[in-house]
Amino acid sequence: MKTILITGASTGIGHAAALRFHAEGWNVAATMRKPESAGDLAGLERVVVLPLDVTDRANIAQAVQSTLTAFGGIDVLLNNAGYGLVGPLEAVQAAQLERQYATNVFGPIYTTQACLPHFRARKAGLVINVSSIGGRLALPFNSIYHGTKFAIEGLSESLALELAPHGIQVKLIEPGGVRTDFGGRSLDFMQQAGLSAYDASLKAAMSTFMEPDRAKDYSDASQIAEVIYQAATDGSAQLRYLAGKDAQAMLAHRASLTDEEYRDWVVAKFHL
Repeated sequence: MKTILITGASTGIGHAAALRFHAEGWNVAATMRKPESAGDLAGLERVVVLPLDVTDRANIAQAVQSTLTAFGGIDVLLNNAGYGLVGPLEAVQAAQLERQYATNVFGPIYTTQACLPHFRARKAGLVINVSSIGGRLALPFNSIYHGTKFAIEGLSESLALELAPHGIQVKLIEPGGVRTDFGGRSLDFMQQAGLSAYDASLKAAMSTFMEPDRAKDYSDASQIAEVIYQAATDGSAQLRYLAGKDAQAMLAHRASLTDEEYRDWVVAKFHL
């Protein structure tokens, strides 16, 4: 029986993935900052709910060890925990910047580090990093978030090469828009009192982001969880998995344009 350790499993993609793998008979270590938020995962057979704040290295080590104690091994690590930080870069506060990278970049690194000795000893293992279509292209007022996801893309591609001789794989999941609370609980804003220079363009861009038509091709969390399950079980050497119709359309559109053409399209689309 295989085991997966999932970060950020209380809601959204992480929660849906926990249910998907459990339904297939896997052992699931569902980790989250607040275990009391486990909901329907609590009490399920073959599921352990563990506290895990990915910005706390001691907490990470404890969660990995608790998973090994509970199930005897880990086959897949799913680095899913993350959130978005939006607004003009000029307004970002040091604490916001550090927390964004601590959660979206350093957390997956440290959690992967904690699992690698076990994977190397077994000469097998799979690290799945949840990136974003925002790791392949960029939109305005998301510079810090894009920076974290571009970082995860580069880290994962390089890591896949260095771990291959040890029998360990790395894969990337790149969702587009997902119908979760990402725009609420999982979103933070960069604001600075007295900084009004960006107000007009930010308002215009946000109105485009909020257009109802943009959500028509968004995915449910369960659809992204299905892509994650396929990546974990397809036995292929595939690195990247685009997840969602909108992600596929956005990347195809970006690939059809030069950098300058894409910039001009964004400027027009978002009324900058």
